[in-house]
Amino acid sequence: MWPTLRARDARRLIRFLVDAFGFEEVVVSADGDVVHHAQLRWPPGGGIMLGSVRDDPADRWPLRPGTFGAYAVAEDLDTLYARAVAAGAEVVQEVRDTDYGSRDFLVRDPEGNRWSFGTYRGEAAPA
Repeated sequence: MWPTLRARDARRLIRFLVDAFGFEEVVVSADGDVVHHAQLRWPPGGGIMLGSVRDDPADRWPLRPGTFGAYAVAEDLDTLYARAVAAGAEVVQEVRDTDYGSRDFLVRDPEGNRWSFGTYRGEAAPA
């Protein structure tokens, strides 16, 4: 699965996601400040795709910036939290232990998207 989002300033958001969370830039296809397609890899597995918001009624992906939300599994949560805060992420929920065995936190990026990181990997699929 490749979650997709749009950004008012896609280049800035890409830089933030790399610096704050540790995403790895795989490809950025752009004309100047307009990012047509970007792919960022999440090192433990998976990734996201994003691009600049478009003011075009024919846009097939008319996503509004700042409306995206995602949960990502992370190993060293305390280090990731400190990195995110140092890079300017807005803290919504500080690191906490949950009643279902996860350790997690929730922050917003500069576009207003919500990013939740935690140790919970989900339940195993039934056999």
